[in-house]
Amino acid sequence: MSKKANSPTDIVIVSGMSGAGKSVAIQAFEDMGYFCLDNMPPSLLDKFYQLVQESGTTNKIAVVVDIRSRIFYDQLLRILADFEDVAEMKSQILFLDATDMELVARYKETRRVHPLATNGRLIQGIQEERQLVQPVYQKASLIIDTTDLTAKQLREKIFNDFADERTDPFHIVVMSFGFKYGVPIDADDMMDVRFLPNPFYIPKLKSKTGLQQAVADYVFDQPMTKDFYQQYLQLLTTIIPGYYQEGKASLTIAIGCTGGQHRSVAIAQKLGTDLQQLPYPVEIIHRDIDRHQQ
Repeated sequence: MSKKANSPTDIVIVSGMSGAGKSVAIQAFEDMGYFCLDNMPPSLLDKFYQLVQESGTTNKIAVVVDIRSRIFYDQLLRILADFEDVAEMKSQILFLDATDMELVARYKETRRVHPLATNGRLIQGIQEERQLVQPVYQKASLIIDTTDLTAKQLREKIFNDFADERTDPFHIVVMSFGFKYGVPIDADDMMDVRFLPNPFYIPKLKSKTGLQQAVADYVFDQPMTKDFYQQYLQLLTTIIPGYYQEGKASLTIAIGCTGGQHRSVAIAQKLGTDLQQLPYPVEIIHRDIDRHQQ
């Protein structure tokens, strides 16, 4: 076991019963900025840890180690005991559990095959697994019973237990675009502002963009723009907290005009600035603003 490390490292071993929610858990850790890997044999943990440390990209690791490793699974506790000798590392086990009845129901719903029940009854595979994982269960730092939890609730609980303000992934992207170049496929909310007067037909504004004050003034001096913008901003500030509560990692708001140069740019720029009053990071992107120069 190597004891050399560039910085203190948190490593979370996600284990537990098959069907108890490990896939949801590892996705939550990934959204929190952890370097994640699923279905890792315990014997490779040390090598994986060293590779991540040498890369210097992160000091947070989460790996799923479960009964799919079969003959290697019983090595997990010994490997973690070795980790305790590494002063620069904090390791812990997150164990996900659920009742046998709930696990049977989940397997029936998904029609998947339990890893220990390929040639026998599902309940027998679950009971055999429960015996095999008992030593890891007893050593777990945190046990979460997912029997009555939805995927969203499990995700929220993991965030509450492992995340801090810096790792909250939710953020807002406000993007301007031109319909003539195609709609952005990753947009969650899209607004067409082609009903607003177009600066393109004003000779002195035609070659400018919505980032320039003259164009922004023209767009927002229109009575129609003022009415529309206030109502749209109020709508967004009302619904965005709902997206956050539902567990979305990000929200992309796309504002489109004909060429993505004037109206959409001016609206998106002001909207992104105004949305910064909310407690979420906001990024402003003008996808097609330079297309007219090509």
